[in-house]
Amino acid sequence: MFVSLGFCVVVSCSNAEQKQQQIEQKQSELDSLALLYNPSEADRQIDSFMQNLHKRSGFNGNVLIAKKGKIIYENSFGWADYLKKDSLNIHSRFELASVSKPMTGVAILQLVDQGKINLDQQVEEFFPGFPYPGVTVRQLLTHRSGLPNYVYFSETVWKDRKKAMSNMDAIHLLIEHKPGRYGKPDGRFHYNNSNFMILGAIVEKVSGLSFADYMEQHIFKPAGMKNTAVLSRVKYDKIPTDVIGHDRTWRRSVVQDYLDGPVGDKGIYSTVEDMYLLDLALKQGRLLPANLLDSAYTPRSDAKRGVFSYGYGWRTFSPANTQIVYHTGWWHGFKNLYVRNLTQDITIVLLSNMVNGSLNSLDNLYKILEMPILRQNAYDANGGFVEH
Repeated sequence: MFVSLGFCVVVSCSNAEQKQQQIEQKQSELDSLALLYNPSEADRQIDSFMQNLHKRSGFNGNVLIAKKGKIIYENSFGWADYLKKDSLNIHSRFELASVSKPMTGVAILQLVDQGKINLDQQVEEFFPGFPYPGVTVRQLLTHRSGLPNYVYFSETVWKDRKKAMSNMDAIHLLIEHKPGRYGKPDGRFHYNNSNFMILGAIVEKVSGLSFADYMEQHIFKPAGMKNTAVLSRVKYDKIPTDVIGHDRTWRRSVVQDYLDGPVGDKGIYSTVEDMYLLDLALKQGRLLPANLLDSAYTPRSDAKRGVFSYGYGWRTFSPANTQIVYHTGWWHGFKNLYVRNLTQDITIVLLSNMVNGSLNSLDNLYKILEMPILRQNAYDANGGFVEH
């Protein structure tokens, strides 16, 4: 009898594993179909716009634009490393900079969904001795914590500039030195890398996994993001990437330093195609249930000029009858834009390794796509559009 019971358990486990493998194989096939793209069918208006953005505005990077479940344009422009004259290709992997933040937010909400985190838990519950009482997970997600920014503060107290700082190193610096805060908890919105650096550390504390392993197992793999990883100088002396960030003036590479250690606020490297797969996985409910996704997209900070706000890890843009969530990223020679127009089902991924103003000149792209223009200072206090 015991042998028979054991045999049933083994067979049951084997069947469950086979079923899971079949599900993953089917999803992989669907992902491959979603990424099908024929350059000869590229949207000519978008191509003309992007060629001009490259030649006149200095855009150097990769682009993918999809509409209603189909890629309508993707391309690469310029160099992966200007000094080597290595050309970018569509599978080139970029430092996402703050475009990492939405994925950190998804990780936190997954743990909320599992009952392992409460949004109103205070940071000191996770890290005893944290010197800023009253700061909650919810405030970190919405940049309303009032905390000091570790990126600026650490410049004066991190002694070994050759050694990469970890998330816990940064938290211990805050505990030890107690720099003054910007404001009171749940006060005004103040965008701040400390918030998502701490959220990254909370993911590790609660899950028992490194941030890199958690993201791989619970976000990248389920979303089919095979070319995405968390890369930190805590693990690597030199982060393994062929795409180098460049300064806007001299086109010289920007050197990685100790601040390329903390992750969660940045530190995820990805491709334009993987970021499109993330968009699909979120829309299809493969990473979070609908109620938590809706909560993430809900504006929770004072809207600027009537339409711009912030949810849980997402910047929000809410002109009349349209819901757009997006994020920008700027770090060590990388400048990016990730836009998800949820109403019109449009996805825009622009990853650049040349820091310049090219991503501020996208009005005509939005017009081609027949969607609201997404640009700071484009609207008055009542949400009315103001031309340049």
